[in-house]
Amino acid sequence: MNSYIVLQCIRKHSPVSRAQISELTGLNKATVSSLVNELLENNLVLEIGPGESSGGRKPVLLLFNERAGYAIGIDLGVNYIRGVLADLNGNVVSERYEKLKQQHRELAFDALTAHIDALIAQAPESVYGIVGIGVGAPGIVDQEGNILFAPNMKWREVPLQSMLKERYQLSIFIDNEANAGAQGEQKYGAGKGIRNLVYLSVGYGIGSGMILDKELYKGTSGFSGELGHLSIAFDGKECSCGNLGCWELYASEKALLEEASQLGYEGLDELIAAAQNGNEDVQKLFENIGRFLGIGIANIINTLNPDCVMIGNRMSRAEQWIMPAIQQTVQQRALSFHSEALKILFAELKEHSAVRGAAYYAIDRFFEQFKAI
Repeated sequence: MNSYIVLQCIRKHSPVSRAQISELTGLNKATVSSLVNELLENNLVLEIGPGESSGGRKPVLLLFNERAGYAIGIDLGVNYIRGVLADLNGNVVSERYEKLKQQHRELAFDALTAHIDALIAQAPESVYGIVGIGVGAPGIVDQEGNILFAPNMKWREVPLQSMLKERYQLSIFIDNEANAGAQGEQKYGAGKGIRNLVYLSVGYGIGSGMILDKELYKGTSGFSGELGHLSIAFDGKECSCGNLGCWELYASEKALLEEASQLGYEGLDELIAAAQNGNEDVQKLFENIGRFLGIGIANIINTLNPDCVMIGNRMSRAEQWIMPAIQQTVQQRALSFHSEALKILFAELKEHSAVRGAAYYAIDRFFEQFKAI
């Protein structure tokens, strides 16, 4: 555990001296020196030369070796795959993106593994190689990494973690895509330092990841966050989940595209370009989506009283056209006591929140294994 503490201190404060590590961790200098030597032998830490002296001999500065290994992060969407190769500090080294036209289990798995293979092939040589693979997937994911139900992909009982483990013989971590997005924003984006955060992944459907008291909340069985399937219309449209009037039927990219098809538009890129060119009909479509998003957000505010509700994934690209309607609707519907200090933000990482969070899972699992040793 002390070795892990020292390593985390070096990761956070690099470049740092042994004496500074002792001060920051409370560990005595002899212990720090011994543990640093161990980390140097394991190639997780590098000595980069002398620092400034405060009166005696110049201290030797230590740097975390972020290129000692690499992680793969995957955002598996309903109609796309986005992947990154990241170093051990989560910095993106390489990225891939492709659209998915088929959602059959076998075809999607083949596309996923081809995507992962291509990222692995781009990894520079390193001491630890690929340390793990994290995947953010749509739908309900259990603690063993099985996708129990992904209604928009028509997947049930897909043992994705074991399938990837068998193929790659690496540490594999599977979680709901919105949870991965919440983690990505908390670690690398606009969620840093926010104690209570609800991250909304607004793409083809709507998912959510909840950071409560700075920890990811997953519920009793690990299935929290399906806010897209809150009923907002008592006798509304039929959802693929079997319910009626689910929020994502009115406030998602899928809902937007259904309305846009009547105007002859087929994709989000096309709609954003039209809105940028001043097309009022398209701008009104986005405004309507904003109103429906605001209804669900007001319910979240009244229920959880968070510090922040953050909108991420593909719909975050439409911020300028949906934000006014969101704010107006929330002001009308949320209790003033609950919303007084609330912030509504858009994801700093935009469409990359989930893929960065997925890579973080793999990196964190690598260091957890190191701590156990």
